[in-house]
Amino acid sequence: METKYRISIHDFCKNYQVDEVFVSHFIEAKIIQIKKEGGRNLITEHHFLKLEKMVRLHQDLGINLEGLEAISHLLNRVENMNEELQYLRNRLQLYE
Repeated sequence: METKYRISIHDFCKNYQVDEVFVSHFIEAKIIQIKKEGGRNLITEHHFLKLEKMVRLHQDLGINLEGLEAISHLLNRVENMNEELQYLRNRLQLYE
């Protein structure tokens, strides 16, 4: 998968007005992953979008970190189930 863009954790936190501890919580919980490049910790596009969603839920709805972890887990399960459903639909078309 080719990455379109990357942003440093510092720049992300500055732009979204969150503490770096907030981001490190998601790294430790393995919700997002970072890439180390040139001595900087960078967030790739896919994980940027996840983290941005978590920040919006936290800031707009006041959801705590544990709640955000649960939401992230459930969103991943829904995404996996949607992929499986699409796969099964494609297989079913072979037999129609």
